[in-house]
Amino acid sequence: MRQLRDYPDSDLRIFERPILPDSKLISTVHLIGVCGIGMGSLAGLFKEAGYSVTGSDKAAYPPMNDRLAELGIPIIEGFAEENLSPLPDLVIVGNACTPTHVEAAYARDHRLVQASFPEALARYFIQDRNSIVVAGTHGKTTTTSMLTHVFKTAGLDPGFLIGGIMNDGGKSFSTGSGDYFLVEGDEYDSSYFDKRPKFLHYQPRAAIVTSVEFDHADIYSNHEEYQDAFREFIRLIPADGLLALNVDDPATLELAEIATSSVVTYGLNNASLTVRNVIASRDGQSFEVVSDGQILGTFELSMSGRHNLQNALAVVAIALDTEIPLEVIQSGLKSFSGVQRRQQILGEQGGVIVIDDFAHHPTAVGATIESIRERFPERRIVAVFEPRSNSSRRKVFENGYAEALSHADAAFLCSPPFRHNDDVTNFMSIDTVLASLHRSGIHGFSAESADSLLEPLLEFLAPGDVALVMSNGGFGNIHRRILASLQGDDRGSSF
Repeated sequence: MRQLRDYPDSDLRIFERPILPDSKLISTVHLIGVCGIGMGSLAGLFKEAGYSVTGSDKAAYPPMNDRLAELGIPIIEGFAEENLSPLPDLVIVGNACTPTHVEAAYARDHRLVQASFPEALARYFIQDRNSIVVAGTHGKTTTTSMLTHVFKTAGLDPGFLIGGIMNDGGKSFSTGSGDYFLVEGDEYDSSYFDKRPKFLHYQPRAAIVTSVEFDHADIYSNHEEYQDAFREFIRLIPADGLLALNVDDPATLELAEIATSSVVTYGLNNASLTVRNVIASRDGQSFEVVSDGQILGTFELSMSGRHNLQNALAVVAIALDTEIPLEVIQSGLKSFSGVQRRQQILGEQGGVIVIDDFAHHPTAVGATIESIRERFPERRIVAVFEPRSNSSRRKVFENGYAEALSHADAAFLCSPPFRHNDDVTNFMSIDTVLASLHRSGIHGFSAESADSLLEPLLEFLAPGDVALVMSNGGFGNIHRRILASLQGDDRGSSF
């Protein structure tokens, strides 16, 4: 991971900060980088808790800017010293900020109280509540959302913060009134002044680890260093706590050996909590849950794919440990309507279904394609993918993307943007990925932008296709533009 020494000419004294005060001594909060899903959700928590909240970002962009506006939280476009006037009681510094960021530097120079996103979340909202943390490379958002919905179905009114917006109620956060706080535990670093992974702040009473597969190549040097972060995390779980591990992922099983808490394994193979008699349909899937050889009952889920079976099992493990009645767990899973940008069907025009998904790691891309194929086996799957995150643009993932995208019938790729801090020797070649796809007999096409990708994509799409758009960013709103361009196109419909 990056260390403080990696910042040229840095003086360690500049990273010293005032101690975070008690919540009663704070009334105004300013968030730098407020339009990110995590930061925006934290802003919402502060607002819901009665604080006066402002935020700044380089641009006010959806969906978070719309939701912040609904909450009455002012967003200042652009960063400047005057954004912190009058001086707030607390400044939340997003992890995209460097020490020289104009607002971060101003806050530091004026000895304002500063906190990272995870530090503030833990200090002012998790506190002494029973913290349940969902960690892992893949599936965190969906699993945390599913778990939250089950807890709400049980009437537990948990506090929660999720890295996505639930379809049910359109929320990504709540202070809650119950004893539990459910949080998506990210392994990315906390801030320029705290290089620890975010999830180390969250004081887990119980935790889920969905998977441990090398990611965030911009801050972790290799898989071993990445795995170390998870080892450190699970050591935080107390002896009377619970760790739920997905043993379908080999790297998670190793964590059981160092856990001091109780451990329950879940998965589709050789786990104490597993499934059988899975029946997939266009509406999702049904399955029996088996615990140590005993059938607990039949469950239904509106989401497709093996990975969502695993996510559901993780939720069952935690819910049972919380003593939520089985019939309530069944009801909660059945009524869970999913998360925005996770296999979200945006509509159909001209016989083409357009689906939006957040997948950006090679494994997630492959799993999403397989899930959509399972849901629509009679349709041609056209993957539309944008590698834009700091990690996904790395050369180390070229082969992974080629393998993942080979499960589609065609792939349209947006060339990754080269940024000022990228290393050309470690930068992904889109041509290498395309060449591999062509050798596999998969139609592949690339363009420099969403604008230049749209026309050839529209020419290729035909009635009966699924356009599966995958990106962790806005992707030039290509999803809606596909639908708008196809509107009124007399191609027929089969959905």
